[in-house]
Amino acid sequence: MRIRAAVAAELPLLQDIERAAGEPFRALGMAAIADDDPPPLETLEAYRRAGRAWVAADAADRPVAYLLTDPVDGAAHVEQVSVHPDAARRGVGRALIEHLAETAGREGLTALTLTTFAEVPWNAPYYARLGFRPLADADPALTDGLRAIRRAEAAHGLAAWPRVCMRRDLADARWGACRKPRLPGDARHTP
Repeated sequence: MRIRAAVAAELPLLQDIERAAGEPFRALGMAAIADDDPPPLETLEAYRRAGRAWVAADAADRPVAYLLTDPVDGAAHVEQVSVHPDAARRGVGRALIEHLAETAGREGLTALTLTTFAEVPWNAPYYARLGFRPLADADPALTDGLRAIRRAEAAHGLAAWPRVCMRRDLADARWGACRKPRLPGDARHTP
């Protein structure tokens, strides 16, 4: 799997990935999510031009997943990450998140943030396994920008199901969700 910048010619394919990735929500009684339109081509193009759209491409260099990100209050906010069901459960989403963590860290951003469904197994529980933590309403990490995103999502109808804001500090992200840092003096340490 190769992570690379999205190219203009494949933006309609990203819409197809989004539609396919939405279908599993139907089985959870969330048909409105499954039926929601993918981002318009103009929106995808704006992310692509800004350098904030990445794809995970298969061996034939065909995208099977994508990620869009926005800078929000000093963090890289995951606006959308979608994996085609044919490529699910293979670490593709994780690879996109890790790519974003590395990129955001190089850009001096402090964290990754996202909003997601609290009770959908491949949403909040999945992101928790990737090192994200839920943000309570009183948490100072729940910034004005994240609150504005939640209000916009509620206006779009997403508040019909429990939602949560989540954050992953980049100091932790560079080691991955399951690995511990190697310290100097550790025989396995590599600079």
